[in-house]
Amino acid sequence: MTVSTGASRQLPIVLRNRVFGSVWAAQVLTQAAGRMFQVGMVWWLVGYSAGADRGLASGAFLAVSTLPAVVLAPLVASLIARCPHRTVLGGAAAVAGLVAAGTAGWTYATALPTGVAYGAALLLAGCQAVFDPCLTTSVPELVDDADIEAATGFELATQSLAALAGGLLGPLVVDAWGLAGIVAGCAGAYLLAAALIGVTRFPAAATGSEVIGEDASAAPRRTLRQILADLPFIRRVLLCFTAANVFTTAVFVVMPLYTRSVLQAHGSTVAALEAALGAGTLVGSFTGGRLPGSPTTIGAGCLTLMAAALGLPGLLATQAAAVGSLAVAGWCVGVIGVRFVALFQRLVPVGDRPGFFAVMQSLLGATFPLSSLVFGLLGDHLSPRSLCVVQAVGLVPVALVLLLLGRSDRTARQVPDPEPVLITSALPMGEQR
Repeated sequence: MTVSTGASRQLPIVLRNRVFGSVWAAQVLTQAAGRMFQVGMVWWLVGYSAGADRGLASGAFLAVSTLPAVVLAPLVASLIARCPHRTVLGGAAAVAGLVAAGTAGWTYATALPTGVAYGAALLLAGCQAVFDPCLTTSVPELVDDADIEAATGFELATQSLAALAGGLLGPLVVDAWGLAGIVAGCAGAYLLAAALIGVTRFPAAATGSEVIGEDASAAPRRTLRQILADLPFIRRVLLCFTAANVFTTAVFVVMPLYTRSVLQAHGSTVAALEAALGAGTLVGSFTGGRLPGSPTTIGAGCLTLMAAALGLPGLLATQAAAVGSLAVAGWCVGVIGVRFVALFQRLVPVGDRPGFFAVMQSLLGATFPLSSLVFGLLGDHLSPRSLCVVQAVGLVPVALVLLLLGRSDRTARQVPDPEPVLITSALPMGEQR
């Protein structure tokens, strides 16, 4: 590891630790490429390719893009534990680059079949599902113990920034250079990330099991059912957010449909909506810890506010209303993420946290394919304005249940308000990458 002097510690971690800086740059490239491909492909399907079935086509594409993170979770955990992290990171980025390059070549040669686009999305999402958790696991290998918190915070913050950049570029590139341009750009980003990992020498070629050590392997590992059996309050909260996710994550289907059919606008408008949602989430992540009140009270209030925000474009069909509504909705997502992840960190025993947070992500992420398919299918039969109202109506009862849950459970009232923190990659609800 790089030993930092007192003077050098005043610099950002990516500047004073070249190894971590290189891996962080690879992270930015892969996540921006993945998000650019996802958003750009949805806009290509809605605006150029799918015709009358654009709702189902885009919903199915988003469902395919999110399945690997849910289905492959056990396999990914085993891979990260057994193999050197540098090999896993470099291999995931290289495979993604080759898949994108092959898809780009096909696109330049002839029209890309929709089935091939879906297959490429599945493979790229699988690579990202390996890269992201491996990077998080690798942080203790790359930095000094004193820098772990700074490196982790930097990594989590830049995940949202990279996703925001990719979401902005995706529709714009499709409008300017077509599908071939966006796939070629993604290929270049993935291959550059693989090259960065390839030339970076990790301080220790340790596997996950070696980093954890023999004592950890000897400790009994409890199942999620055993963990949640002792935490009934958290179990009910997770069920609330699982239900809420069905309606909140539908925004990624509704946004392009709304842009195409209601606003009759172009990719720049989709980019503006993506930017509003991402910027709102970042602001909410920074400010959520400063709000007074219990997590359940704040969560219920944010869900209610989000319902109003998501429903407004259904009543007022203007671009300004849509941008403002998504900024407010993003802020609510950021606030909820900070307050409830902090709550879970306080209530879940230390030994149970790795398993709990991994399965929490899989559980909540599993609603995204369902939401994408359902709202995509509805989008071919209902107007996008009606879909906005459906989202709003669906969130109201969830907000009420969450509020009643907090009032009836002492656990929520006994947890102190958290210090302001930035948590953007483990949100209990909202944007999926």
